[in-house]
Parts: sequence; C-alpha cells; structure tokens
Amino acid sequence: MDIIVLGVLEFNSIAVGIKALDSIVKASPVKVIEARTICPGKFIVLFTGDVASVDASLTAGKEIGEGYLVDELFIPNLHPQIIPAIIGTVECKVWDAIAVVESFSAVASIEAADIAAKTANVLISEIRLAMGIGGKSYIKMIGNIDKVEAAVKAAVKIIGSKGLLCKEVIIPNPHPAIKPYFIY
Repeated sequence: MDIIVLGVLEFNSIAVGIKALDSIVKASPVKVIEARTICPGKFIVLFTGDVASVDASLTAGKEIGEGYLVDELFIPNLHPQIIPAIIGTVECKVWDAIAVVESFSAVASIEAADIAAKTANVLISEIRLAMGIGGKSYIKMIGNIDKVEAAVKAAVKIIGSKGLLCKEVIIPNPHPAIKPYFIY
C-alpha cells in the first residue's frame, strides 16, 4: 500500500497518547503506521487512510488529547520517501553532499522532510523520531550540493517558523568513511 495521506499526533502524556490511539482507530478505517513512546516521555501516532478517514481520526485523537497535544500534522499528499525514511528501508547510491536538520519536535521533522523532498530532488535517507536523543528529531538528506542546499533551506524554514529548529549542517564531498554512519 502506497501511503499518500498521513496524520500524526504527538502527545506529552503516554497514557493520553494510548487512549487517543484507541480513539483514532475507532473513529475511521485508518492504518496505524507507528504508535510508540518517544523521548522525553511522549507518545506519537502516525496513521494513514483516505483523506476523510485520516481527517476524522485526527480530529478524534485531538479531542482525546486536548491539553496534552504537543504537535499535529495532516499531509494529504505525502512524498513517497517519507515513510521509508522513518521505518529505515532507504537504500542510498548517491554520495555527493549530505545534510542533517535537527529539530526539537518529531512532527516538525516529518513535515520538514516532506517539504524538503518536494522542494528538491534529494534522498531523505533517515528521519529519526526522538528515540534516545532527548526528544529531538532529525532528518538526513543526500544529493547534489545545490539540491541539498535548496532542500535544507525549505526544511529550516518550516521548522524555524515553529520555533523548533536546533541546528542544520551541510557537508559537501563527505568522506566515504562516514557513509556507514549516515545511511542504513
């Protein structure tokens, strides 16, 4: 199943997040992609389905999570690289320039990765969602230097507009010795 519609809710309470998860799947026929704890003591739910179902489930989850919602996201036309980058199934053959964009929010990183991939022809090699990194998230990108710069600029703009940007770096001509630490 190609995932083209994505709903994401991030809660600052694990218990409320689990209760919202139940409400999300009861509200409409959606498929849960990921539902788990993330650092520091938060809970994230990613789900897909048709536009109306995702919208209805997003609304149901937000109602349960009222007062505990950290961030939310609804993308009706998700770039096809995003889910593989989250679940770790990306293969990389390009090694011209690399970039990392670091955020204080898991949801902001997903949104920024989608915008970056739609802005420029880059490979989104990983989207790390706040596991073991103090609640931060990051995006790794690979491609031609000009395209990486354009993608990073777009990602930084969206994360920065939310006040959640930590740092971004671009490395042109990265040494081959760091490739195993950058891709799966």
